[in-house]
Amino acid sequence: MAEIVQQRIEDRIPELEQLERVGLFTKKEVKATALEYKLHRLIVNKEDFIAYIQYEINVLELIKKRRAHIHYHFKREEIEFPIIHRITSLFRRATKKWKDDVQLWFSHVAFCKKWGTKMAISKVFSSMLAIHPDKPALWIMAAKSELEDRDSSESARHLFLRALRFHPNNKKVYQEYFRMELLHCEKLRQQKEQLEKAEMDLGEYEFSPEILSGKLAEVVYRDAVGKIKAGFVISLLNIATIFDFTKELQDLILNDLQTNYTEDSVTWDFMAKRELDAPGAGDELPTAKGRASDINRREERCCQVYEEGVKSLNTEPMWTCYVAFCLERLKRKTNVQELKDKRQERLLTVMQRAHDSSLLKESYYKNWLEILLLSGDAEGAARVAMTATQRYSQSVSVWSLSLQTLMQLGSGDIGRLFQDALTHVNPKVHTHTSSVICVVNSYMKHITDGLYSLVSSQRSLLSPVSAVAMEMKEKYLDWSFSTGGYKKARKTFMSLQENRPLSKAFFTRMIGIEKKQVMCIKHLPETTKKFFLFLHLIKATSSAENETEDQ
Repeated sequence: MAEIVQQRIEDRIPELEQLERVGLFTKKEVKATALEYKLHRLIVNKEDFIAYIQYEINVLELIKKRRAHIHYHFKREEIEFPIIHRITSLFRRATKKWKDDVQLWFSHVAFCKKWGTKMAISKVFSSMLAIHPDKPALWIMAAKSELEDRDSSESARHLFLRALRFHPNNKKVYQEYFRMELLHCEKLRQQKEQLEKAEMDLGEYEFSPEILSGKLAEVVYRDAVGKIKAGFVISLLNIATIFDFTKELQDLILNDLQTNYTEDSVTWDFMAKRELDAPGAGDELPTAKGRASDINRREERCCQVYEEGVKSLNTEPMWTCYVAFCLERLKRKTNVQELKDKRQERLLTVMQRAHDSSLLKESYYKNWLEILLLSGDAEGAARVAMTATQRYSQSVSVWSLSLQTLMQLGSGDIGRLFQDALTHVNPKVHTHTSSVICVVNSYMKHITDGLYSLVSSQRSLLSPVSAVAMEMKEKYLDWSFSTGGYKKARKTFMSLQENRPLSKAFFTRMIGIEKKQVMCIKHLPETTKKFFLFLHLIKATSSAENETEDQ
């Protein structure tokens, strides 16, 4: 090993002598012996390679700074090039040993971009793709590098075609391939325009009319649409709209959307939103009211398209697109109250129709209730809260939302709704067993004695679901102590401890209540002492029973 290290160090002597001769470094400034030894141990770490590479890069950076400081810009072939070659060799050895480390490959690419040659980048990507052909992002990066760094559209196209062999249904690969062809087309058009301005003969240059009009991108589009759905087609259309020479291609894609993808809600959503950008007076109108009126007309045209969509495609995704559009427009700020009122009325109408069709998405009930409460429609909010639980009777979040709404309104139906929640929601299925109960407990300070008695009736306290029964007993005990003091808490405890199941926390809380009454157990009356010991006995017995059941 020592011979190899010594040989590598001696190979650097001409380079070091040159650095000293031109005044960039001194003799004591360059020491690589320790790093070389690390790379030739029996067990080599990746960190050793990275440290050596970083050391060499730091040397390059220092040379660059000192060149600028002393204004010396000669002998690069004898100074920088050997270091760059050595770093490239280190990267090659490291990536050969740790092939799966993609970040190491990226570091090599980044180094080549800054210090290497364009051909070196291509070689690195080629080696990386031979090992990682299953990663579409790497193919895209390699193709972009060919197009941007080497200005080679042919090589980029070749890489995209190879990528599609490995990933024939990958949307991102198709999108970037499509974009690349349009960028290439735009570049050719700019070159032709510059040559024409310079009045040069175009005979020796080949500018195919088909390529200049974006036919290659159209070929990519036709190949893609046979495999991927409407949302992807729209993404290609959005890319095409960036370029000002793709009108024919855009018309082709739009026609395909309207002909072949009407069974997809994404198509209707896209076509409806296009009406917002349709030609009109827009910002040219002098008054805020005039602009608001123009915006309202555009939104009405959007809604007409959505209406056609729900007639043709009466599905939850279609109604979701319609509601999402109306909700997004309502959230937009406007100083014109009339426009805001129309947007709110439109949204409430669409939500009601979607609900009547049993196609309103669960998450939109929250938005619906918020709007009704803000507008002061308490009756409507209560009605929606109750009907939402009928639509999604197994949803914990819907029951919680409905309970919160009725509490906020001070409704007398809260007790009945809570009992219905315990009946319909199966805690064995839903992981958030206690969320419905916690909603009630969070509002406990606002609940009257009578209402709490209703909420904590025998149905919940004796629920067959252990989690519900145990938690309600704990909360009932807490409530008894906070409203009636120690005596009421003891009475509640004595009545509940006969009914299993009981949690450890139930006994712990009662013990805590007893401890609050006195500072020391020896000063307690005899009856209280017995009761205190009784609590410990029950707690121990309950724990033993639970352990037996677990076994």
